[in-house]
Amino acid sequence: MDRQQSKDWRRVDPDGLQDLIDALRDYVPAIERDVAHLRVASADREALASLFRSLHNIKGDAALCRVDMAVAMVHPIETLLARVRRNEAPFTDPLAELVLLLVDRLQLALNRLVTGQAFADLQVEPLVQGIEDLAQLEPSELDERMSAIIERLAGGLVARTPSAPLRPRDDLAFFRSLASCLDDRSPRFAGRTDRLVRLALDTNEEVGDVIDPGQLEAAVYMHDIGMMFLAEGVWLKSGRMTEEDTESLHHHPLYGAGLLSRMAGWSKAAEMVAQHHETPDGKGYPQGLPAAGICSGARLLAIVDAFESVMLKHGHRGAKRSVLLAIAEINACDRQFAPEWIAPFNQVVRRLLEVR
Repeated sequence: MDRQQSKDWRRVDPDGLQDLIDALRDYVPAIERDVAHLRVASADREALASLFRSLHNIKGDAALCRVDMAVAMVHPIETLLARVRRNEAPFTDPLAELVLLLVDRLQLALNRLVTGQAFADLQVEPLVQGIEDLAQLEPSELDERMSAIIERLAGGLVARTPSAPLRPRDDLAFFRSLASCLDDRSPRFAGRTDRLVRLALDTNEEVGDVIDPGQLEAAVYMHDIGMMFLAEGVWLKSGRMTEEDTESLHHHPLYGAGLLSRMAGWSKAAEMVAQHHETPDGKGYPQGLPAAGICSGARLLAIVDAFESVMLKHGHRGAKRSVLLAIAEINACDRQFAPEWIAPFNQVVRRLLEVR
């Protein structure tokens, strides 16, 4: 790929470029969701097909909009994912990082094209060339080469190696600070995060910590962070929501999941966040997953999140009365919540009532 190619990339139709940016904004949450899921369930053919389809659609839209740079950027990663779909290579953490890095660079590059800014520092050409070179490698060589590409292009900030020390407590402190910012947006939410963490961890402990407590704690902190990216008129609305409001609200789990999926060691928490509004009857959002497709942590998080919401609704009735009404509503919604978590959750709430 020569320098003349990068000059050609700047000659685009402004309307077509903006159309592609708008379309990409819709595709990115789904890509982040699928990457987060594949990190913990790499053999999930449906998630892999969904990820491939999103990237293929981006490339198709880019071709229609005549944005050659986007076509050039997406094509090699699509080719690499095609190998994974044919079982010629595995879906690994370095591949997940590479997909997210490519999508980030694509968004940044397109936005700079719109504003006429330079994008040489984004190293688009080395990224594309590096991914193209992966096509001929043996599966055993892919992870090392992908990690090298990420390390080179991201200056060491994105690439992670198995030997890199993780500092989960530092991460959890950061996640908690974000949740506190959300709680501060409304007086009604005072103490909300601490209550949710206590309920989730105590219920998990009730059944022997079948979910990793650190991952669960992170998911509680991050499950509603996506609300901060929505207009307050949407997530604090007391009246009837419009169809547009509802669609916007249904995307909020993907924002928190997307942030977690970009950080080493939090893929399970990302999956919980992405799925915490899915329901066993398949009528949840954002994917409408069936019961079997919802991870255990998301099933528990759904219950404690709903319980807190009902508590807020009945807050004017007094603390003990609010708890009784909330637990009654949770137990009555047998199709909305996972039955295996109801009994241990009830036990935890009973103990809370005893100390009130």
